[in-house]
Amino acid sequence: MVYQGVAYSVLASLTFGALYFFTTLLYPLDSEQTFAWRMLSTLPFLTLFMWKLGDLHFIAQIATRIRRHPQFLFLLFLSSFLCTTQLWLFLWGPINGRGLQVSLGYFLLPLVMVLVGCLLYKEKLSIYQRIAVVLAAIGVGHELWRIGHIAWETIYVALAYPFYFFLRKKMQTDHLGGFWWDIFLILPVACALLVWGEQASFSLIAQHPYLIASILGLGLLSAFGLGSYILASRYLPFILFGLLSYLEPILLVLASMSLGERIEPDEWFTYVPIWAAVMMLIIEGLVYLKHQHKGKMHAG
Repeated sequence: MVYQGVAYSVLASLTFGALYFFTTLLYPLDSEQTFAWRMLSTLPFLTLFMWKLGDLHFIAQIATRIRRHPQFLFLLFLSSFLCTTQLWLFLWGPINGRGLQVSLGYFLLPLVMVLVGCLLYKEKLSIYQRIAVVLAAIGVGHELWRIGHIAWETIYVALAYPFYFFLRKKMQTDHLGGFWWDIFLILPVACALLVWGEQASFSLIAQHPYLIASILGLGLLSAFGLGSYILASRYLPFILFGLLSYLEPILLVLASMSLGERIEPDEWFTYVPIWAAVMMLIIEGLVYLKHQHKGKMHAG
């Protein structure tokens, strides 16, 4: 099962990295129209995937909670906003030449999660985590010194995602059914973006029929990436699952640079300490897995 989990995790990261490239196939749609079509095309594939896994009952379960406690819908809207704005930013970044700033947020995300665990759950930092936090602080401090602020894209990815995960856990919707509702609730906004955008999306598709295949591919890739990610989380130990998740931001950086973005010479001292911080967490995880393996060998 572990080998299957590793395969699913790598497939998920490769799929999310491919989505950065895939945005170039959606021209001349802008980032808002691309986001809208992603929401509309992902939901059917996600529903089909949930049916295959036998998880459709989670959708009905949340609907029952809404009927019994209508105020619960407010929390669902908040969860949907936090989730879908991140999905929009994921597509907006490479289209608008801000992919590196978005990917930096994904590098900072696990470090922020460490601090959240420390502050909210009173978890103690290990020596590796302390070094990682110091290195990340150096990178962030350099960016503040260099331009006076951290890019808003980086801040939003690094801070909004931990709150989103925390909220879903509190709501007990941290499963595919919760994600289904996140997308479902944003569909009216997605439809509005398609109808009332600067240029009607449907007229663009009529002029460029290849966009139909691109949109279907966008939905399929999104659902496949998410499905692989969920399956990986089921098959893998938590530590290994977390380590493999670092592959995604690395691929996002490579994808951004291949699309023409570049890390300027004065930006390296921002990125390198943060990458080194991530490396410290990876080393910690590998040490933990080694000790765990030795423990099993002795037990055997």
